[in-house]
Amino acid sequence: MSSRKFLRLLALGNAKIVRQRGTSHAMFKREKEGRVYHAPVIMAKAELSSVYMKLVMHQLGFTDEEIDVRVLEFSKLPFIL
Repeated sequence: MSSRKFLRLLALGNAKIVRQRGTSHAMFKREKEGRVYHAPVIMAKAELSSVYMKLVMHQLGFTDEEIDVRVLEFSKLPFIL
């Protein structure tokens, strides 16, 4: 999955970009049950590994069940980038 598609997937789970200052990574933030989670995400990459994407989603507070649901929802969306 490309970085752009991964960003759309994160947006489905209410993750928001906090900053990106001319680097290859952007910082994302997600609030869940009163806690705030942060994680860096590689930008402008043609292909991200599934292991990397799952690691980032866990850092943002997603459970395995939430990841499965988000990926299923995402697979049903039309791709307009």
